[in-house]
Amino acid sequence: MSEFIRVDGRKKDELRPIDIQIGVLDSADGSALVRMGKNIILAAVRGPRELHPKHLAMPDKAKIRCTYRMATFSVPDRKSPAPSRREKEISKVLTEALESVVLSHLYPRSAIDIFIQVIQADGGTRCASATAASLALADAGIPMRDLLAGVAAGIFKDEVVLDLCDEEDKDGTGDLPIVYSPSTDEISLLQLDGQFTLDQFEEALNLAIDGARKIYDMEKQALIDRYKIDVEEEIHEEVSVEEQEIEELIEQELEEPETKEEEEDFAEKITPSVSVGETTEETVEIPVTEEIEETTGEIMEPVSSPTEPGAPAEEASEPSEITEAPETFGFEAVTSSVQEHDAIKESVQEGEERLDEHDVVHEETEESDEATEEDVISVEEYEDEEEKFDEWEDLEDDEIPTPETETEEELEDEEFEDTDTLEITELEDQEEI
Repeated sequence: MSEFIRVDGRKKDELRPIDIQIGVLDSADGSALVRMGKNIILAAVRGPRELHPKHLAMPDKAKIRCTYRMATFSVPDRKSPAPSRREKEISKVLTEALESVVLSHLYPRSAIDIFIQVIQADGGTRCASATAASLALADAGIPMRDLLAGVAAGIFKDEVVLDLCDEEDKDGTGDLPIVYSPSTDEISLLQLDGQFTLDQFEEALNLAIDGARKIYDMEKQALIDRYKIDVEEEIHEEVSVEEQEIEELIEQELEEPETKEEEEDFAEKITPSVSVGETTEETVEIPVTEEIEETTGEIMEPVSSPTEPGAPAEEASEPSEITEAPETFGFEAVTSSVQEHDAIKESVQEGEERLDEHDVVHEETEESDEATEEDVISVEEYEDEEEKFDEWEDLEDDEIPTPETETEEELEDEEFEDTDTLEITELEDQEEI
């Protein structure tokens, strides 16, 4: 390939400087800004979304609508704001090119709208627009078969050159813009303007495909850089959060021994402590309260044997086994598990319940003893009366002692006593009934 110096100093197979930015618009679902030489192209995507009017909806796939517009200040001579025939043609061909790679069947009865705005034009705007639209679709998260890369080749001064600028496009004799998919090796758009020989056409086509592959690599790198930053920020945030959590745990572990030592010193000063168990490597000290002392004191008191032999005596013997527990421990620091402490506590409670039952039985036996004593006294009185009656039978009438006369006060007392006895007998009769 002979050395050929172009208008802007580039070689025949050299691309113009390309700069790609992704996600430049917050209001759109996806966006991209492509600078290709002096061209500045902004693309935005909205969708998939509901299609209006609804009669345009397709039941098996989404409808892709691409709108290509040039700003009035994008060219040296002011352009009319009304859409021109050229803009409508480019909108149509770009729509067909994007339909070949977008998996539109995943979004039936919906619409995917692509808006392309040419801010500054310098030749080859349709190819740069295809590149920007493809990146905007990828930024919107719409699944595609592959990215598209657009570039043009043409004839300038009887030489086939790559990526013509505006001056070369106007002075040249031919223009061959293409939109290429490198992964599938498919040409989604190919247009030809001017006259080409067969050799020139083949050379221009191969040169454009090589240039599209270079642009394709730039597109992939731009997407990687765009989302790599977000991932790195998320990872950095997660790592910083984990570091803070680890530092807090270390601080807590360092502070815990100090607080435990203070608690142990405080417990030793106020009350004796009983070692209940070990947690990992340390012994937990639990102070003995007054309630435990009272319960242990009640259990250690000697229990009097009941009057009746049998079950109550056996119940009374069982708490005596529990009373040995404080003597074996002796309130000394012994290492045992928390479960053993709970078992001892439960046994103490059972001993208290059994002692309560024993007290109830003992009270009942005392009441029965009192009743029997009353019965014995009444029998003795009856025997004394019988002896007196036997003595009076042997005596004569003159010798029988006469009862002393009672005063009026004593008679009144007797009347009250008689009434009381009558009331008592009546009540007893009612109870018997």
